[in-house]
Amino acid sequence: MSAPDDLPVVHSLTGLATLVGRHTGLYVRWSRGPATDLGAASSVDELTGVRMPGLSANPLDVEDWWQDRSVELWVARRLYDYAHLPHDKGPGVRPWVLTGRETGRGPDNEPLVVDVRPLCWIDAEVIDAARAEVSRQEARWGTLRRSGG
Repeated sequence: MSAPDDLPVVHSLTGLATLVGRHTGLYVRWSRGPATDLGAASSVDELTGVRMPGLSANPLDVEDWWQDRSVELWVARRLYDYAHLPHDKGPGVRPWVLTGRETGRGPDNEPLVVDVRPLCWIDAEVIDAARAEVSRQEARWGTLRRSGG
């Protein structure tokens, strides 16, 4: 993996949805950034302390079962699930988009990715917009009862 933290920044759900619509094999990772992750090149299971064979990340590719629903809503849903991580993991943790090759699964069944290529940061405004978008769906979807920030 090679890239500094001076990546471009996506500032809207629409911008991120456009990126996801144009490319396959994208992941979002919540961490202190590529420069920090570069040295480790792998994640550690927080419960056991076991080093895993790659960086934990979450896929952004739209699944077939989503059918013709909005890519923007898909992206909002994907970000919403992990929007608590900056609160839980502390200052400096933020989401960024990457490509890479899956090498296994972590304890939460998340992909473990190697050969990582960072693409961009996701601005905090996008996370706020994702939360708002998912909240607007609650009457149709039900509550997801996520805890945290």
